Amino acid sequence: MSGGPTIRLQPHEVALLRGGDRAAVTVAVLTLHLRGAVRAGRPGTMRTSGAAADAGSLPHLTRAVHSALYRPAGIRQLLERRVVRDALAELRSDLVTAGLRRGFPPYRTRTARVLLKSLRAQLPLPAGREGLSAEEVLLAVALYGDRALSSLVPRFAGAAGLVGRGGDTERGLPQSWGGGSGGGFTCGVV
Repeated sequence: MSGGPTIRLQPHEVALLRGGDRAAVTVAVLTLHLRGAVRAGRPGTMRTSGAAADAGSLPHLTRAVHSALYRPAGIRQLLERRVVRDALAELRSDLVTAGLRRGFPPYRTRTARVLLKSLRAQLPLPAGREGLSAEEVLLAVALYGDRALSSLVPRFAGAAGLVGRGGDTERGLPQSWGGGSGGGFTCGVV
């Protein structure tokens, strides 16, 4: 990133710029998993496995995802939960303010595209997790999505429905709150 402004982004922000809402929530889930606070539940779902260590230092989206997992959920259900939708809206607004994303129509700015290209040049897709810090794993997943999930955390990603069928089994889960359509909410492409 020589010659340009230095912009420090969190992995979930990089993920939102690269792949939209679903990518950002995936990175938030993985952050919690690497801290031991989220694990795979029934096939295609995730669940909390305890309090997130040092939760106060976690980004707002990550805290929202943890609280939204009050009941096991697949990625699609998680994206529909109000606390997650609100945190995503705040994150998108912050990126618009930073000049990395346009509000309407929503897309990356030139600055964001240059930043993502620079980050990919600095961190090529790792072949495996050996020798990588948790932050490097998160950044790789933020930059490369499913390919990084499949090579760096394959068991969790598959069992939690983050790759593969994408949690198709979540439709078969009993829901005590009744049905619902999700209000036309759409998520980004991973």
